[in-house]
Amino acid sequence: MNKTELISKVAEQANLTKAESSKLVNAVLGAIADNLCEGDGLLAIPDFGRFQVKQVPERTGINPSTKEKIVIPAHDKIVFKASDNMSIYSRKHQ
Repeated sequence: MNKTELISKVAEQANLTKAESSKLVNAVLGAIADNLCEGDGLLAIPDFGRFQVKQVPERTGINPSTKEKIVIPAHDKIVFKASDNMSIYSRKHQ
């Protein structure tokens, strides 16, 4: 599913126009991004999952073209951990 399909699905399920649904989806995604980038870096949604900013330490890698060792700098990344209620296994066996 892409963003356009998500907007259509939300419009259908919430009985909204696609324009209203688009504003809603954009607002929710914007709020999530703002919190992860500028807030406390954690967003937990019960029965769905948790988005969190994790710090990845500096490490040594190898340039595949030259086989030269390179230093990959430390950086932040966003990770998502699905709730146990969201697992494919548990949904199939309900």
